[in-house]
Amino acid sequence: MNPRHISRRQCLQWVAAGTAMAGIPMRSNAQTKGFAPTSAISYHIGVAAGGSVDLYARGIKQALESLNLVNGQPVVPQNKPGAAGLLALQAMQKARGDAHHLGTFHTGSIAGQVTGVLKADMRDYVPVSMMVEETTLVAVGAESNIRSIEELVARLKADPTALKIAVAPLRGLNLHLAIAKPLKMAGVDVSKLTVVPFRSSGESVTALLGGHIDVVVATGPTITPQAQAGKARLLVSCAAARGTGPLADVPTWREKGIAADYVSYNGVLLPPGVDAEQIRFWEGALMKVAASQPWRELVEKSGNRPIFKGYVDSHRYLQRELQETQELVASLGAGAR
Repeated sequence: MNPRHISRRQCLQWVAAGTAMAGIPMRSNAQTKGFAPTSAISYHIGVAAGGSVDLYARGIKQALESLNLVNGQPVVPQNKPGAAGLLALQAMQKARGDAHHLGTFHTGSIAGQVTGVLKADMRDYVPVSMMVEETTLVAVGAESNIRSIEELVARLKADPTALKIAVAPLRGLNLHLAIAKPLKMAGVDVSKLTVVPFRSSGESVTALLGGHIDVVVATGPTITPQAQAGKARLLVSCAAARGTGPLADVPTWREKGIAADYVSYNGVLLPPGVDAEQIRFWEGALMKVAASQPWRELVEKSGNRPIFKGYVDSHRYLQRELQETQELVASLGAGAR
């Protein structure tokens, strides 16, 4: 896939917004007195309830309200699973220019665009913040006879179809790429893997515990509690370095001689057509969420890392990740589809 070029109008919007973020005076025809919510805020979540994307969106909702950052207005989560997040993005598209709508900004959407499973261009939207650096984990059930990542790789090298591997919500998104990349480097024919998609990581983990699949690829919030309860075994982390807390004892692919790190980010998206003052408001509110202790504890408890990167850095990440994911998918070939 060759993503289309950014339009001149869109580029000018981003430059204007970036100028405002840098503190350079700028007069907007649409907004001269700043922005603050005057009605309920719709939070469009492109996955089913139960996974990490949903968990963090609801955590952000809670923090925005409890810290009184939204002018006394409620934040209403609306799960819109299906079509790799397209339904949520379509709702955002209909709300063009209206900053009373939020969406999830996630690495999975970028991967979906590149692989073609998401029929949308993420550059049509405005990423206003990155809030979580997610660790992707590969796990099996506690009763599995696979005791290590070396055993998993050996099994799949002998027969790539031997194990059912669960991802969410679709093939070709970030969780699929996170395991396809290192397995390919390890010598597995990833085009023949038996990859089973579920609507959310919560559902895929439930399937693992029920013995319906053999391996699950998921982020920390959904699989780590099951490992702590003795119901699952964490085999490997896709991060560049070991995590802390419950992930301190989980080896990385890099430790096993396979330099195939894969990190996902989770944040907040605004609709197309918002102006600099609307971006400024949400960037400031989300910065306060990111600094709050309850939010940081929520993220850290899940085994992930709380961060904050504002509009400019989020926009740069979107552009860079599109290019890097194109290169990754091209190297994986059919195995990433």
